[in-house]
Amino acid sequence: MNDRRVLYIILSSTITILLLYLVEQHLKVNYLFKSLSKIILFIIIPYLYIKILNKDTLWKHMKFKKDNNLRYGIILGVSSFVIVILTFMFVKDYINIADIISELENKSKINPTNFILVGLYIIFINSFLEELFFRGFVFLNLYKLGHRKLGYIFSSLLFSLYHITIFQTWFNIYLTSLALVGLITIGLIFNYVDTKSQNFLNSWIIHILADCAIIAIGIKLLGIV
Repeated sequence: MNDRRVLYIILSSTITILLLYLVEQHLKVNYLFKSLSKIILFIIIPYLYIKILNKDTLWKHMKFKKDNNLRYGIILGVSSFVIVILTFMFVKDYINIADIISELENKSKINPTNFILVGLYIIFINSFLEELFFRGFVFLNLYKLGHRKLGYIFSSLLFSLYHITIFQTWFNIYLTSLALVGLITIGLIFNYVDTKSQNFLNSWIIHILADCAIIAIGIKLLGIV
């Protein structure tokens, strides 16, 4: 049974990221369609695992409880907010910001008018979906099945590749490589803090605060305030 579960996790998560890559880079669709595709895949794939292979409920499987140890998430979340802002200040001269804004407006239909709404979605909903999928589904299940090294490596690599496919046209090869290493490192850290609570609440808190910094940068670049 464990082999079936591991195989399902690896194959289904890999296929999911490949499908999202096709939607992101090869289909001419707006941000709403991309988001709906992600919502469907990031919920259905874990749900099928929980119901069919684990024969459990979603809530019980996520192991949310009142006494979660969330100090790691809060401390690292605040730190991540500061790091994102400082990193942007350091690399902004090496990024073609005008091209990024143009791609967001023309390809994803994201503009100053709807950016706040999109930002709220990214901060609270998108971050939840990504943590549910990469940590709650991929990492923690592999970890609990005894494949700890595989869980750390595979989930972190998948997490980084998923994000690289989104902004692969934004940066040069050097910044893209740096982003890849950074995302793998972030994935490893997210995995580690989630072992403390056996759910993805810690990494979700960090993710929320990191996204807050990213959206704040976007608001500044778009001249919304």
